Amino acid sequence: MIVTISGESGSGKTTVGKLLAEKLNYQFFSGGYFFRKKAEEYGMSLLDFSGYAEKHPEIDLDQDKMILDFMKNHDNIVMESRLSGVLAYREAIAVKIYLDTSFCVRSRRLMERDAGTDEKHILARSRSEILRYMEFYGLDYRVFSYYDYIVDTDDFTPETIVEWLMNYISNTQVKNKD
Repeated sequence: MIVTISGESGSGKTTVGKLLAEKLNYQFFSGGYFFRKKAEEYGMSLLDFSGYAEKHPEIDLDQDKMILDFMKNHDNIVMESRLSGVLAYREAIAVKIYLDTSFCVRSRRLMERDAGTDEKHILARSRSEILRYMEFYGLDYRVFSYYDYIVDTDDFTPETIVEWLMNYISNTQVKNKD
C-alpha cells in the first residue's frame, strides 16, 4: 500500500509522515527534500528558488514525474509532498491524506523551525507554489475532493493524528478486502 501525505508548509506533513511510516513499518519519502536539495544546487533560498521555478516549469514537472513514477514502482511507502495526493488521485494508486492547518499555526511552526522566516516570506512562498500548480497543472492541491481523509492539525499532537490515520488505514484495508 502507498500512503500520501499532502498539505501546506508547516502542516506537519513530514512529522506525521515519518511517524506513520514507522508505525506501518514502511519507508518514508519526502518531496520537499528533493526541492530543498535542488534549491541548494542552484545556490538559492527556498523563496528565491520558488520564484525561479515559476519561470522554469521543468523543475516542478520533472520532480512530480519522478514522485509519480516512484509511487507506481514501489509499495509500502509513505510519500509526503504537496502534490503527492493529487498525483496519486489521478492514478488511483494510494490512500490520500491531507493535513489542513490554519495560517496562524503554520506560520508559528515555520518560524520556530526555520530561522529568519517571517509571515511575509511564508505568504510569498505559498503564493508562488499555488501559482505554479495552477499554471502548470490547472489545479489547487488544497481542494479536499482529491483526498480520502482530511485532518485539521491545529490542536492535535502528531501522535494523536497518526493514531487516527492508523485506524482509518486499518478500516480501509478491511473494506478493500471485501
